[in-house]
Amino acid sequence: MAKKNLTPEDSNLFRISIGKVRPVKSDKVLLTEEKKPKPFPKSQAVNVDEHLSTLVELDVEKVSLEDSLSFTAPGLQHNVLRKLRKGHFGLDAEIDLHGLNSNEAKQQLLHFLHDCVRDGCRCVHIVHGKGYRSADNHPVLKNNLNVWLRQHKDVQAFCSAPPKDGGTGAVFVLLQLTEKYDT
Repeated sequence: MAKKNLTPEDSNLFRISIGKVRPVKSDKVLLTEEKKPKPFPKSQAVNVDEHLSTLVELDVEKVSLEDSLSFTAPGLQHNVLRKLRKGHFGLDAEIDLHGLNSNEAKQQLLHFLHDCVRDGCRCVHIVHGKGYRSADNHPVLKNNLNVWLRQHKDVQAFCSAPPKDGGTGAVFVLLQLTEKYDT
């Protein structure tokens, strides 16, 4: 690369921009012992099953393919359900459970709800499918979800989604607002 000759003005401007410089006396770096990072406790394995209340024996009527789901926790105002149906709360997260068997769906759902509550989500969208492939047109996941969500301690309300969001094959779920916590 050819060396450029600088004009005296450019050279002067460079020296003013750089300021005072001093020569490097040594180009060797002294290695110091690295400090080890502070240990922090491992996050405990979360038992998501403890979020379901098994003390309450629910006598929930079975629903069919096109039936809508709806629930509000005791003490919650009824207009909350109306606002939930209209999408007033906005959606923070979603999960698609259809195609899973009952056990897989339950585990996925409980982990999903746990993560959503931990992350401060208020309203979530859960797709469960309508159950067209279920035996006798009896929607297994839909009926199970209807029970599991009622038993879950962090679920305040849920309702079937509008047609554009899955209709009777999906639900909007309103979660209890909690302080974010580490687990």
